[in-house]
Amino acid sequence: MVRNYTADYDKLWIFDRVHHEINQFCSSHTLQEVYIDMFDQLDEALVESLSSAIAIWAPGLEIQSIRVTKPRIPDTILKNYEKVEAERTEFNLEVQKQHVVEKNAQNERERAKIEAQKLLDVSVIDGGRRVKEKQALMETQQIANEMYLAREKAHADSQFYVDSKQADSNNQRLTPELVRKQTFEALMNKAQIVFGDRVPNVKFGRME
Repeated sequence: MVRNYTADYDKLWIFDRVHHEINQFCSSHTLQEVYIDMFDQLDEALVESLSSAIAIWAPGLEIQSIRVTKPRIPDTILKNYEKVEAERTEFNLEVQKQHVVEKNAQNERERAKIEAQKLLDVSVIDGGRRVKEKQALMETQQIANEMYLAREKAHADSQFYVDSKQADSNNQRLTPELVRKQTFEALMNKAQIVFGDRVPNVKFGRME
């Protein structure tokens, strides 16, 4: 190793290489990713990159671990970063609020739809119940009417039977002898028997 790269091999393959890899990492990622999101992955990324290069160009040298401290960000960049992050956070909050509002509105629409469907179902059920009640009432009334007609018909048939029997009985009793007898009785009831030699004159229903 020393024969090939002198005693400063560590500067070439470690320090300079680490500096180069950090520059590559920072140039391909945002400040948010470097400083916060992906900083915990930087050590492993450096070990993997250096180990790959050393295995080819400096065999025998092995990287056990690398620990990189967080870089110090200049105040101007930090303030700008904080401002950008504050705006981004505010924007994300607004987006989340909008999502919440939209979700609540969607839930409200769903509740209204469910409530409307429930009212419709109740109305349909209630309408069906009223129709069945009216049908039952009509059937009951029809039965009552049929019973009334049946009673009236039975009464008429009975009366007709009685009248027929009475007429038959009268016809059987109305013999010629009975007719002559009733005629005679009627004449006798209207006849006046006058004793004496003068027939009374009748005027206006009075005898003189």
